[in-house]
Amino acid sequence: MTTMTPALVVSSGATEAIVAPTRQWLALTNRSLRGMAREGQFFLCIVSPVLLTVCFYIPLRTIMNNYPGMNYAQFLMPVICLQSVGFVATSAAMRAATDGSLGLTNRLRSMPVNPLVPPLARLGANMVLLVISLTWALISGLVIGWRPDSGPLNFAGFIAVALLIGVILAFGADIIGALSHNPQATSQALALPQLILGMLSTGFVPEERFPEWIRPFARNQPISQFTDLMRGFDNGNATLQVAFPSICWAIGIVLAALAGGTWVMMRSSRR
Repeated sequence: MTTMTPALVVSSGATEAIVAPTRQWLALTNRSLRGMAREGQFFLCIVSPVLLTVCFYIPLRTIMNNYPGMNYAQFLMPVICLQSVGFVATSAAMRAATDGSLGLTNRLRSMPVNPLVPPLARLGANMVLLVISLTWALISGLVIGWRPDSGPLNFAGFIAVALLIGVILAFGADIIGALSHNPQATSQALALPQLILGMLSTGFVPEERFPEWIRPFARNQPISQFTDLMRGFDNGNATLQVAFPSICWAIGIVLAALAGGTWVMMRSSRR
C-alpha cells in the first residue's frame, strides 16, 4: 500500500488550484464566443467600422479637405478606431447584463467557480471581438487613404493605444452590465454617452469648427484626448505632454471600473 507524502499532496493541490480555474475560464470563454457567433456579433463588429467610415468620410471629405493642411482620412482614422472599440464595449455590457437576467451569474455563484473567472472569461471573448473590430477599422482606413507613414514604432503605439482603450472600456462596460442585469437599460445607458462624446469630440471635426462656448468641453473630454494621443502617434509627434491627459482619463476609468468590480465581487462572496 502506497501513501502520498505531504510534499506530493501540496504539489497536487497547487496544480489543481491552477488547472481548475483555467479549465473554467476556457469553458466560459468558449461559451461566450459561441454566443457571439449565434447572435451575429462577429458580423456586426466587421460591418460597424465599415459603415462608420462610409457615413462620415464620404459626406465630409470634400468640406474637410479644403481645410488648410487637412488630410481627412488621416484625421478621421483615430476616431474610427475608437468608435469601433466602443461597439465592443457596448456588446460586453449587453452580454454581462444578459447573463445576469438569465440567472447564469447567480448559478455560477452557487458553484465552485472562482468569482474572477466569469468576468475574465467575458473579457477574453471581448478581446477576440476587439481585435476583429479594430482590424476592420484599419482596413476601412486604408481603403479611404489613411497610411501609417510614421514608422513601425509609432504605428505600434497607435495600435497599442486603441487596444488598451478598448480593453479598459470593455472591462468597465462589463461591470456596468453585471450590476444592471437589464440588457435594455444597459443599452440605453451606454448608447447616449457614447453618442454625445463621439459627436462632441475633435475626432470628426477640428476644435475650431465648434461654437466657442463648447470648445473647452470638446477639447478636454476623454474621446478627444484619446484621439489626440492616437493622432500624435500617427503623425510621429507623440510626447508625454500629449499623452498625460489620456493617461489621467484612462486611470480614472480603470479606478471607477475596479471600484464597481470590487463591489460586485463582495456581493458575490456574501451570497
